[in-house]
Amino acid sequence: MTEYDRGKGVFGLRTIDGRRFDVRLSDGMSAELLRNLDEPYADASGHVDDMLTPGRPLFAYGVFYPEGGAYNYVAKRLVFMGRSVDDYNFERPNWWINQIDSLAGFYRKAQFGHDPIDYKNYRTNIRLGGEKTDSHVQETDTISRMVYGMASAYMLTGNEEYLEIAEKGTEYLRDHMRFVDTDADVVYWYHGIKLDGDYERKLFTSEFDDDYDAVPMYEQIYALAGPTQTFRVTGDPRISDDADATLRLFEKYYRDTAGGGYYSHIDPVLLSPHHESLKFNKSRKNWNSVGDHAPAYLINLLLATGEQRHAEMLERTFDTIVDHFPDYEVSPFVNERFFHDWTHDLGHTWQQNRAVVGHNLKIAWNLMRMHAIKPKDTYRQVAEKIAEIMPAKGSDQQRGGWYDVVERVLQPGEEWHRFAWHDRKAWWQQEQAILAYLILFGSIGGDANQAQARQAEAFYNTFFLDHDEGAVYFNVLASGMPYLLGTERLKGSHSMSMYHSAELCYLSAVYTNLLITKQPLDLWFKPRPDANRTLRVAPDLLPEGRVRLTDVEIDGKPWETFDPIAMTVDLPESQSSLTVKVRLTPTA
Repeated sequence: MTEYDRGKGVFGLRTIDGRRFDVRLSDGMSAELLRNLDEPYADASGHVDDMLTPGRPLFAYGVFYPEGGAYNYVAKRLVFMGRSVDDYNFERPNWWINQIDSLAGFYRKAQFGHDPIDYKNYRTNIRLGGEKTDSHVQETDTISRMVYGMASAYMLTGNEEYLEIAEKGTEYLRDHMRFVDTDADVVYWYHGIKLDGDYERKLFTSEFDDDYDAVPMYEQIYALAGPTQTFRVTGDPRISDDADATLRLFEKYYRDTAGGGYYSHIDPVLLSPHHESLKFNKSRKNWNSVGDHAPAYLINLLLATGEQRHAEMLERTFDTIVDHFPDYEVSPFVNERFFHDWTHDLGHTWQQNRAVVGHNLKIAWNLMRMHAIKPKDTYRQVAEKIAEIMPAKGSDQQRGGWYDVVERVLQPGEEWHRFAWHDRKAWWQQEQAILAYLILFGSIGGDANQAQARQAEAFYNTFFLDHDEGAVYFNVLASGMPYLLGTERLKGSHSMSMYHSAELCYLSAVYTNLLITKQPLDLWFKPRPDANRTLRVAPDLLPEGRVRLTDVEIDGKPWETFDPIAMTVDLPESQSSLTVKVRLTPTA
């Protein structure tokens, strides 16, 4: 907001890209404070005159009327980010913790009602209000993604029921979705199972058009997401064994040891990435097969174990990304699909020569995580370049929020990168923007990084939270109104199962509290009797020296045997699982 003429009932509003608009207040206009899930509506309609002060961030939803050769804009709804000019409600210490608590409660009720936790009742597709569909296919990745969310919710809240859901989900994945190949000494994960009463049919290959009758790497990757986060909490050595066996699968069948990176698909018979049956996926590499290791499981595996081999795999992966994905002589967007020799695959089914905006932001976010433990100029330079150029190319500079898929290259006469299909905004791409700019600002500062983080957080928390039914919407229109058609009206689907929304809550709490607002953060762990007796509690890959472990409780009693710098706890021997609460504190 720039200025306010109380007599005329008009205030000036400057959009993200610097344009100025006159906004006229209208009779019957509503105003409210930004609120979290499970928070009551906070009406501010009677305080508008007092709250319209210069410098205040807000959203104004209204109507443009073409009158007198111009457009008169009349506001119908105002949303203030906080009570004062510099107050952003989502920067409160407990904002993201309360949000993940609400998300976990929604998915607990949606999947299991008020009954005991039984994954036979799990369904991939969940309607807007949490009701189940008739689909009886249980997808491995969606269970794993919900397990990730529940394990993360336990870490932030200490709610034992969330950990129970995560552990039982992990056990269900191991019992029903895992195939142990003793001859090759690897583990595969089924695409899913189809249930018919007590009978279940395993689905080894993918059921989706892009991956049909093949074994895509991203499904194997995301099968590890939930169990690995659970492993961070419990230290269950069986999970570690599964992860190691899956990594051997990656190295044996998917990795291109000569050319670098990982192939995106293998055929289900010969387990070859080069078989003709793979058609347009033959000998291909893509963002998911190369880049998704880090956020899905590998960083969390490193945090849990501290093993150098995981750090080396991360470094190799990020070196591959900075070597091959940037394409700035051609496009402001990275290239995402490749042939075996890293030449660009610009004809792949739906993607063609198109960019997924969120993948660019995801690269920036994860490069900064890796930069924290292995500083390299290339990591930081690529991350900062993405952060600098993406807002003008992939975000909505008038209304806020981030777009989905756009054409990578402008055609003659074009000034704006065309949308591939629509101008809607997906929940997971907002997550990538928020985390990218939060970690950039928390790590290296910069007014632009702070502004972008706040703008992304503001749009997400204003328009994606479903205050009527719970959880978050899949997509909103460009204006921020929910888009509720087809699979995009669902709260659970092949694409959505608590993972991105919970990951956003967990890491936003970490970055905001520990790097930005400098507030302590409590985390919970529940190591088993057979877990390694060194518990690693670092919340993420963070810049060295910025956070210390200051307090530890075991089963409610103070515990003094810990390393504040390495953020490790020496656990006592025990015949039962221990409840460990730790406090992480920012350094001065």
